[in-house]
Amino acid sequence: MSNNDVIVSLDIGTSKVRVIIGEVANGSINIIGVGSSESEGIRKGSIVDIDQTVQSIRNAVDHAERMVGIQISDVYVGISGNHIGLQTSHGVVAVSNEDREIGEEDIERVLQAARVIALPPEREIIGVVPQQYLVDGLEGIQDPRGMIGVRLEVEATIITGAKTAIHNLRRVVEKAGLNVADLVLMSLGAGTMTLSKDEKMIGTVLADIGAGATTISVFENGTLAATSTLPIGGEFISNDISIGLHTQLENAEKIKLKFACAAVKDSAADQVFKVPRIGSNTEKEFSQVDLANIIEPRVREMLQLIRAEAARMGYSDPLGGFVLTGGTMSMPGMLSVAQEELATSVRIAAPDYIGVRDPSYTSGVGIIIFLTRSFRTRSAAAAPKKTVPKKSQSKQPGWFERFKNWLSELI
Repeated sequence: MSNNDVIVSLDIGTSKVRVIIGEVANGSINIIGVGSSESEGIRKGSIVDIDQTVQSIRNAVDHAERMVGIQISDVYVGISGNHIGLQTSHGVVAVSNEDREIGEEDIERVLQAARVIALPPEREIIGVVPQQYLVDGLEGIQDPRGMIGVRLEVEATIITGAKTAIHNLRRVVEKAGLNVADLVLMSLGAGTMTLSKDEKMIGTVLADIGAGATTISVFENGTLAATSTLPIGGEFISNDISIGLHTQLENAEKIKLKFACAAVKDSAADQVFKVPRIGSNTEKEFSQVDLANIIEPRVREMLQLIRAEAARMGYSDPLGGFVLTGGTMSMPGMLSVAQEELATSVRIAAPDYIGVRDPSYTSGVGIIIFLTRSFRTRSAAAAPKKTVPKKSQSKQPGWFERFKNWLSELI
């Protein structure tokens, strides 16, 4: 197996760290390895303890390596959070080939030109998502390779993030002994996997409900239009169970995973379980209906907050409805409650690959699909990698000469 055939994604979540190994062969994707570990050092999607997070990453990587029998060195790391921002930009270059045929180099240059924007010192560019290309003023081009033209333009979305969050994310991955091949916005990965082409065009809200945070992304006109993060997730449900049943949080999490149901009408009164109580040596018996009476109000509140945030972003009634994913959506009864609260078309999305058919794997698998489908564009849009310069006998042009060349291209 060649390393070029393998893509490894790293999803550092609040409850789990997941490593997914995808093999790309003849254009198709096979998930050949999965590793996961309990996430330590992460609170509400943010790194709060470097050393604990590093150990969680190592445990997940070791798990995946043992499954597949290969050594992981490079990973594509998913990034999300309320520090993520989107900014539109425009890039223009002159086609460099003598025959005026647009090639890879021209696309790379126009995407790099789109990156030239004014940013506050505390922010950094994560990536560029081209919305459309223009060749000599002709709009609506998705892939200009091979076309003939003199002037190449791009309208793109620049993804930015807080330098502190980005550097901490890179640091924990590198301290775990891995090389960060690139950062990928998790909303793009999840959207690539879960949404159809039509859903992306007409306007659809994608909500990824994790343990500590919920990422809301809006796709419209075929691209990511807006994104936001709410500090709500499955941990809130576990806390409610802990308080309602008067038991430790660890017990509440186990009970949630085994017996939880989000809708009282879908729960079973005859399904009972015993719960160890805090401050007592005795156990008390509860039914699934008792548990659902605790969970359903919190789930409804979370869905109301998601709908309110989508409305704040300008999408109170999206034509494509809502698509829900993330680990919390694995709970039985979630779909029926969501359909009532969101009052529009709703579906739950999950990967359709053996071993990862669970909404909690959506982002990790989505990163691999996103990279596979748009590898050429992504590689051009990615930030320049550090390389060792080759020795050359010819003198390299100075910064002033390079500036004049760049200016002449624009003119």
